[in-house]
Amino acid sequence: MSREREPRHRTAGSSASVRAPRGACNGEKRLECPVCEKQFAFRSKLETHLRTHTGEKPFECTVCQTKFAVSGDLRKHLRTHTGEKPFECPVCKQKFNHSGHLRRHLRIHTGEKPFECAVCRQKFNQSGHLRNHLRTHTGEKPYECTVCQTKFAVSGALRRHLRTHTGEKPFECTVCQKKFAVSGDLRRHLRTHTGEKPFECTVCQTKFAVSGDLRTHLRIHTGEKPYECTVCKKKFVQSGHLRKHLLTHSGDTHRE
Repeated sequence: MSREREPRHRTAGSSASVRAPRGACNGEKRLECPVCEKQFAFRSKLETHLRTHTGEKPFECTVCQTKFAVSGDLRKHLRTHTGEKPFECPVCKQKFNHSGHLRRHLRIHTGEKPFECAVCRQKFNQSGHLRNHLRTHTGEKPYECTVCQTKFAVSGALRRHLRTHTGEKPFECTVCQKKFAVSGDLRRHLRTHTGEKPFECTVCQTKFAVSGDLRTHLRIHTGEKPYECTVCKKKFVQSGHLRKHLLTHSGDTHRE
């Protein structure tokens, strides 16, 4: 008795044949990828999946000609051109162009941190933050400056570093038009206009605009003097005080 052939299907625009797996009779996962044997319930899902093997990207942006394998990815991309942000946070009303960005943002409000470091158990609200953190354990620095070959663990750190070579200062104060290479420097500068001092000493309640100034101030209370003169071993609370002190030695040397 001749063996009955399995039914075969072809995807539109593809020469790859698709077969229905044995035992598929309830309408679920009827179609199987001929490359990796992953199964799908709908032909459209299989056709989209096949592009991961063929590299086909039939959906092209009419603005910048970037191509995509999935029509949904093109729709998301188009929002970068239109500025559309259809996903709104119900807590703070901030808007996003991707639903995934909103989901990540919501963790700021909920405090959810689903990504845990397997080494030190520290938790993160974004998978990317966990990946960056893991490099503190591995020492990996995959981002290299093409000018001076300095390496960085985080791509953002490389971008900031490159501005030391290019002189670019993309962050401008809206009050006095002073420009900065790093957004954090602009935030600190803006406090000179607003008078905001968010860093408060827990001992005497003195407030500071810059966290570094608070750290320096706390040494008044702790007695810590981390800056030591290499000549006479005298110690100082601030590095600037040490620099001034060193001039007294250079003056003595000059007189000799």
